[in-house]
Amino acid sequence: MINIVLPIDFSDATDKLLEGALKFAKETRGKICLIHVAPADIGFAIGDMGFQYFPEVEQNEIKEEFLRLNNLQQKVIAHDVDCEHMLKQGVAGDIILEYAKEKNAGYIVMGSHGRSNMYDVFVGSLTKELTRRSPIPVLVIPIH
Repeated sequence: MINIVLPIDFSDATDKLLEGALKFAKETRGKICLIHVAPADIGFAIGDMGFQYFPEVEQNEIKEEFLRLNNLQQKVIAHDVDCEHMLKQGVAGDIILEYAKEKNAGYIVMGSHGRSNMYDVFVGSLTKELTRRSPIPVLVIPIH
């Protein structure tokens, strides 16, 4: 069975990305390995007293994102596709590539929002980064 790493950011395009990944997984008899990478600074805020860390904010956000991953996993399983998931904090590109290596993945499935090159210059594109850095094929699904 081929492992397909599917990074999820919980954006409005998640359902369309999941739909494309499910189709691909069924065609290849693959297993979907969902991963969500939360920012490392999720519990930090800046205010009058400078940077402050609120562990309860971080814990609540991580719990909510983990529940969302569980729900997505159940959606995938309901379509008769094997699925597992992982939630980590840190730098998304690095963690996704580490996870793909750990899972001996055959593919990483990413979405393309169809934004302009100017957007990539100022904000960056995780999909673009992974297609450049990944030693395994990256399947890009248009989600615009």
